[in-house]
Amino acid sequence: MLKANGLGYHYPNKNWLFHKLDLSIHPGEVVGLYGESGAGKSTLARIMAGFLKPNRGNIMVENEQYPIKGVHPVQLILQHPEKAVNPRWRMGKILSEGGIPEDSLLKAFGIQEEWLSRFPSEISGGELQRFCLARAFKPTTKYLIADEITTMLDAVTQAQIWQTVLEITRQRGIGILAISHDLYLLKRVCDRIIQFNDKQELL
Repeated sequence: MLKANGLGYHYPNKNWLFHKLDLSIHPGEVVGLYGESGAGKSTLARIMAGFLKPNRGNIMVENEQYPIKGVHPVQLILQHPEKAVNPRWRMGKILSEGGIPEDSLLKAFGIQEEWLSRFPSEISGGELQRFCLARAFKPTTKYLIADEITTMLDAVTQAQIWQTVLEITRQRGIGILAISHDLYLLKRVCDRIIQFNDKQELL
């Protein structure tokens, strides 16, 4: 289980973005976190993935408290994939960072061999997001934090990516925290939905 206990965070000399926040995700469960833009959801995503330390509270994954040593079992996927890659690297090098993904993953995400020799600026946003997702599904990945991962994409690409993500996570028993301001999308993909800050389950 991925579990947050009494989390609180604020920027220096600012009000709390959230405090006393409890959240749990079971293996294979898709939990939606719904809230408007600017509410602090992306900050929570970075905390849940171990990139940012909360001001109070703690996070446990598989009974181990953050910070995690070694390969992290929680992977973060950002809304803007171009921010998650080195623009000077070719896609083949980016993809193999931290280990070479299985061929079945590349096929599932529709990654074409000719894309591997290109730079990030030479492929579309949807294609780049597919690379980031394939890279995140390491053999050690237990949970995925999906922060508005298809917001910038067209409806067809959005549906294709989510279908693939859900198929892989179900096969592997990976839990997902799906963060979005799109309640319609969350209702389509999630087992349950929590309204950010109100901590009220919507589904």
